[in-house]
Amino acid sequence: MTDYILTLSCPDCTGIVHAVTGWLLQRHGNIVQAQQFGDAETQRFFLRVHFTIPEPQDVNVLNQSFQEAIAAPFNMEAEIFDASHKARVLILVSRQGHCLNDLLFRVHSGQLPIEVVGVISNHTDHASLVSSYNIPFHYLPVTPENKPYQEQDILRLVDSLKVDLVVLARYMQILSPDMCKALSGRAINIHHSFLPSFKGARPYHQAHAKGVKIIGATAHYVTADLDEGPIIEQDIERVNHAMSPLELTQVGSDVESLVLSRAVAAHVEHRIFMNGQRTVVFR
Repeated sequence: MTDYILTLSCPDCTGIVHAVTGWLLQRHGNIVQAQQFGDAETQRFFLRVHFTIPEPQDVNVLNQSFQEAIAAPFNMEAEIFDASHKARVLILVSRQGHCLNDLLFRVHSGQLPIEVVGVISNHTDHASLVSSYNIPFHYLPVTPENKPYQEQDILRLVDSLKVDLVVLARYMQILSPDMCKALSGRAINIHHSFLPSFKGARPYHQAHAKGVKIIGATAHYVTADLDEGPIIEQDIERVNHAMSPLELTQVGSDVESLVLSRAVAAHVEHRIFMNGQRTVVFR
């Protein structure tokens, strides 16, 4: 048996599931898992199907067949993926390494089904950590003068390494609008709060000064609007008045790492659908 994943979204109407399952039946497909959601507000339907076929088939052939037979008549945005393919991921990081360390460990231990093809940093702090996993480390320092050229170097690596997803694991540089456009839909960032609160520097010191009782993190797609991209995943931890800024930072780092890993997993497992400015994320 060969595993595939079908994702689709389209205007909601009757007969969608019947058409999809009929197409699968013609190919002796067996549904392993199916998740669906109809949004009454936007009148759109979302479906993710994990299915198997007895004999391996070219995924491009499957896509063409589905597009002609099902997607076109229903005005669908649809794609079929080879479930065995591991997404090729490029990680960007600055000096805070907790998210990088967590991602590398999850990949190494088999918890996250991706292939990290490289790590880029504007500092050398984590070069030895990355090398210990036998992953190429690219030191690309940033100055106001060289930033456009540095971003071009990053995009060249994205192309040459055939990168599927770019992960900003506490990469403390604002991407230019051109770079955001080039990476649209395939770059995820982790933010140190429930957006949009406590933006900018020293967020946990800001939180401590305000006496917050919960802290959280938000993973979202990167857009030209800073920290305004579609939200993928969020989580929180309760804190109290007795905790110092350092203790808040430690708790926050754990939340950030967890939220980012969940967001990456959701993306590479094709569980995220755009619904206007919001996302539909199947669990």
